[in-house]
Amino acid sequence: MVRTNTAILPGADAAVVRVKETRRAISMCLDGNGKFAAINPRMGAKLIVAESARNNVCVGAKPIAVTNCLNFASPERPEVMWSFSEVVDGISEACEAFETPVISGNVSFYNETDGKGILPTPTIGMVGLLEDVRKIITQGFKTEGDIIAILGETKDDLAASEYAQTILGLTTDELIENGILPEIDLDLEVRVQQTLLNLADKCLLKSAHDCADGGLAVTIAESCFSSLNNPANGAEISLSNSDNLSAESMLFGETPSRIVISFAPENLEKVKEIVGDLPFEITGKVSGSDLKIKIGDEEKVSVSIAELETAWKTSLEKQLEI
Repeated sequence: MVRTNTAILPGADAAVVRVKETRRAISMCLDGNGKFAAINPRMGAKLIVAESARNNVCVGAKPIAVTNCLNFASPERPEVMWSFSEVVDGISEACEAFETPVISGNVSFYNETDGKGILPTPTIGMVGLLEDVRKIITQGFKTEGDIIAILGETKDDLAASEYAQTILGLTTDELIENGILPEIDLDLEVRVQQTLLNLADKCLLKSAHDCADGGLAVTIAESCFSSLNNPANGAEISLSNSDNLSAESMLFGETPSRIVISFAPENLEKVKEIVGDLPFEITGKVSGSDLKIKIGDEEKVSVSIAELETAWKTSLEKQLEI
């Protein structure tokens, strides 16, 4: 943020900084999910790396390199050393898929208090490269009437979600005991990310936002919020349910390899051509000042963007007042 070189401020999918005297820019993000790694260390690590790559892609940048901070309890306990080994293998597998070498990192063991260790918590920092800073994408919806679509497929991935903890009241220990975690197909993830980069390169997108914590409904809501570059915009969403998922799974499930995008109606055929046979669903349009979500013929969400954004911005403050 020094000397006006920041193109996208921290707080979006990734921050972006211009490279002086060129059209290039560097994107960067930081991701970690101790809950996922505790449930399944190898799969959790792959999910974290994939989300980091997806966050860079969502601003139009190609992921190029990784650093990490691997935080664990005492390695003298076999289960801790096992989880560490599994995390390293998961990171390696994902980084090979995304062609993002691990260029630095560190390991922190013995993170314990009175014999109780922290969750296995791999943290991934990833950087990406934009060849042309003018092709940056931001996450906010821009223009009334723009088409909203989902790149990727929604599955029944509610078990380890934020919804499971905040609404159903399941503890982290209960989620670990259940042992259920979203599974990622790295080949599909790479295809989704490359397709997004192709759309960005052709300047076909108005916005892109990674669908992760909180699921689809939260991702769409965040895309409605105001930013430095655009005012708040509402959305009218209609979801089909061909797989007979529960409404909760469709709205709040945390299936990986999904990105919410928006684009001008006149670009629809060009977008479809580039997307090809990837999972892709047109879900609605940018409209008004409310978020409205229907599943089939039944309206599940109808609330003003102002109310949602206020709750989003003041949630920590409200928790501290309790």
